[in-house]
Amino acid sequence: MEQEDAARLFSALSQETRLAVVRRLVRAGRGGCAAGDLAEGLGVAPATLSFHLKELTHAGLVSSRREGRSIRYAAELERVSALARFLLEECCAEDADPAADCRAVPACAPARTREPQGG
Repeated sequence: MEQEDAARLFSALSQETRLAVVRRLVRAGRGGCAAGDLAEGLGVAPATLSFHLKELTHAGLVSSRREGRSIRYAAELERVSALARFLLEECCAEDADPAADCRAVPACAPARTREPQGG
């Protein structure tokens, strides 16, 4: 996966409801969920859910199929997996020792310490 493609997918997931939808659909597996059940389970109005599902479908993270009178949505598991692999493919690439201290990785910002409160 190219960085530009990953950035587009992360943009689609950057909204809290859309992230919750994808997580719920990933848990549901290939069978997915009916739109009404998804809206009820997430506590989201059907019109709001429809908007977010459209955005996720456009990004290629969700697909839909008609089942009788309802529409069933499912996560595009290969695409979601590819996004996770994109994040992890460079994991510890600069360290030959997998147990190396992460504080030594130059790309990481130093940890912030909190000043003691009081007194």
